[in-house]
Amino acid sequence: MPHRRILSLWFPRLGVDRLIRAEPHLLGKPLAVIRDEGQAQILSSLSPEAAKLGLHLRQPLRDAYAMCGDLITRPQSERQEAAFLGVLHRWAGKFSPWVAASPPDGLVIDLTGCAHLFGGEVALAEQVALDCADLGLTVRLGIADTLGAAWALARFTAQDTQAHRSGDAIDQEARATRSRAGKRRHWTRGGAAPHITTGPALQERIAPIGKSWQVLSPLPIAALRLEPQMVEQLNRLGLRRVGDLMGQPRAGLARRFGRGLVDKLDQALGSAPEPISPAPPPERFSVRMSFPEPIGLEADVAAGLERMLDQLCAKLKTKGRGARVLRIEAHRCDGLMEWQMVSAAVASTSAHRLMPLLKMKLPGIEAGPGIDMLRLEAVGHDPLHDRRMAGHKAAAERGKQRKDQGAALEDLLGRLGARIGMEAITRRHPSSSHIPEKCATTLAAAWSEPARDWPSPPTPRPLLLWPPDAVTAPDHPDLPKGFQWRGRRFVTTGASGPERIAPEWWLDEPAWRSGVRDYWQVDTDHGDRLWLFYAHGGALSSGWFCQGSFA
Repeated sequence: MPHRRILSLWFPRLGVDRLIRAEPHLLGKPLAVIRDEGQAQILSSLSPEAAKLGLHLRQPLRDAYAMCGDLITRPQSERQEAAFLGVLHRWAGKFSPWVAASPPDGLVIDLTGCAHLFGGEVALAEQVALDCADLGLTVRLGIADTLGAAWALARFTAQDTQAHRSGDAIDQEARATRSRAGKRRHWTRGGAAPHITTGPALQERIAPIGKSWQVLSPLPIAALRLEPQMVEQLNRLGLRRVGDLMGQPRAGLARRFGRGLVDKLDQALGSAPEPISPAPPPERFSVRMSFPEPIGLEADVAAGLERMLDQLCAKLKTKGRGARVLRIEAHRCDGLMEWQMVSAAVASTSAHRLMPLLKMKLPGIEAGPGIDMLRLEAVGHDPLHDRRMAGHKAAAERGKQRKDQGAALEDLLGRLGARIGMEAITRRHPSSSHIPEKCATTLAAAWSEPARDWPSPPTPRPLLLWPPDAVTAPDHPDLPKGFQWRGRRFVTTGASGPERIAPEWWLDEPAWRSGVRDYWQVDTDHGDRLWLFYAHGGALSSGWFCQGSFA
């Protein structure tokens, strides 16, 4: 069985690298990504040009502007950075199928049994560095037997671990010394390593098999993935490197600093297990088409989408998926991007059913000076299952008829949903309740199946149904010969009933606190056929009410 080997990738400038890829004109300029922390804005990512000017991570924005007036800043988008890390997750799958994300700016790859496919670990590391250089990314990597050791090599190799102060507490130093200590750079406080490192030779970042302790010994304490407060406490005791901890009694360390310190040290050395739980990258289905000359006619865009849709449906079919939500992106010559979302009633891989929906969204795309690239992505997709018809000829014909009629209804829902939205199209579905107002529920038509067998009520139900409305009549269970309702006087000419309906005893509904009801179908002299009931009384007083009207 091959020895376990772990590759840790760290992208120290993930924020600015993503922005430079999206806005190439920012390359070579001092750029910083900022985020809000409390009431202040601090720097969360820096370009190499900004770092050369003396700026550092977690520096307040006002201080950064004082040092560099030409600094270009962009707000941090954690969602977009996480999505970009997901893209890198898919790219890392070329080296091993065992890839896990290490948010917010790293990846972990289990290389066990895979390095020889690339000519060895050194050649694989060179390939990783070359790919990242082609992608415009800054990467630091480390390969070791354990996840903790690989993580430490990627982030702390070739760091100057020399501390600038002794192990004495700062409150014991002179006042002038404390003042100077508050102005020191962030990487000198407590011996912690800087956030941005210089790239040594790749061989120095690859630990020999079974020698994790050897490569970890000269690294700072922070390489064990400890909390900053614990790192500060250890530094004040003179424990600045991992090697200083290896000779200390484990019981004393655990008693003073907690079990977490000992566990991190054991995981880095391989004495304690630390499994990698890879998450498969989400399946993405997209196609794009670039044009030698910009296009602007709606017919040209439709022709391009038609060709792209065939390719997209072919990709979906190979994975047994069907597109439900499509996204159209039109990248213009002026750097802007127009986009539209299209939703289908059901997931489908039929291009002839999806294309009419796409054409309905084309008038909303502004071509501007011209479109030089189109991109079509299935942002929402569901699994599809093959269906095979069997049985007698008549049964097969009925099944085919239901399938064709269902497709026509689904296409109609898709066209209506493209105009007014899928949420605005609803259908009624039966529910298991004997209460008149609860015998049916409203569902979204696009995400529900039509009811095949609608249960018949014991007596006909009115076409119009509303909340109970009080009727002026004698408070007696016998049907009155006349009554007054909504300012009109009615005379009873015919009636059928009563139908007794009791409330659901397991629910406390305010409308049914009047107790058992006796429903009547009442014909009046005005030609109306009303649905009246007498409430026998419970938590509320008894009386006559009108709840519906028949056609």
